[in-house]
Amino acid sequence: MTRKIIATLITIALMAHCASAQELRCNVQVNAQKIQGSNRTLYQTLQSAVYEFMNNTNWTNHTYTFDERIECNILLTLNEQIGSDEYKGTLQVQARRPVFNSSYNTTTLNFIDEQLHFKYIEHDKLEFSETTHLSNLTSMLAFYAYIILGIDYDTFSNLGGTPYFQKAERIVSNSQNTVMKGWKAYEGKPRNNRYWLVNDMLNSKYRPLREALYQYHRQGLDLMSEKATDGRSAIAESLTLVQKVYRSKPDMYMFPLQLFFDAKHDELVNIFSESLSAEKAKVVNLLTEVDNARTTTYKGILERQ
Repeated sequence: MTRKIIATLITIALMAHCASAQELRCNVQVNAQKIQGSNRTLYQTLQSAVYEFMNNTNWTNHTYTFDERIECNILLTLNEQIGSDEYKGTLQVQARRPVFNSSYNTTTLNFIDEQLHFKYIEHDKLEFSETTHLSNLTSMLAFYAYIILGIDYDTFSNLGGTPYFQKAERIVSNSQNTVMKGWKAYEGKPRNNRYWLVNDMLNSKYRPLREALYQYHRQGLDLMSEKATDGRSAIAESLTLVQKVYRSKPDMYMFPLQLFFDAKHDELVNIFSESLSAEKAKVVNLLTEVDNARTTTYKGILERQ
């Protein structure tokens, strides 16, 4: 076989790999430092299993190239071992989206689920079903995969993430009979768990916030490399949609607004620090109204020249 033929076959193989690449490029870390005297190789095996599950599952019917996959992080912090195969802790999920015509990635999700609880036996295959709750670990991982997808699609098309939020909602429904927490409306912090996360994202009262995600990213950030002033203006306008939700008070906790500002507060400071004085003042007034806990952070916009 000639070198030319070998090179051609390698190229075809690489093209096939890219065409079949899954939707997520997910970094996974398992931290079990608080569990003393246990089998450390088990946590390495678990980390590998979660990595394979997140990155090699087909989450949509769409074809992604390798470079199109969504960058995300999953951190499982195990704080407690119950018996030989049961663990409790937290799960942090982060996701990013590239900004058009730049090397910048914007954070779209940064959330810590404080009700991680699952059973795992070393080398067990992680299996998931859209119709049945097979495992709390895989149900949680799949739930957040769909949340990541839903938010990402919302940033590229208006309300484009709805099908993936609906899939996450189905996982919540399938998990109602499990004794492990985080799936029911009354579990955990008030209106701050998996049940409320997806319930609110599909609630029409929060629709302006999802519309803001599209305007903020597609009509704002993606424009800034070519027309920075117009891009900032679109982002400022998107914040009025967030303000609309805040003022309508759909509930006293407004969990989706917390998620939005947990992901965006530092970025907003950087974006509007370059604005003219009038725009700075307008944006700071809005932000300190809707995210009052970070008033000091947002006032930093006014101090930058």
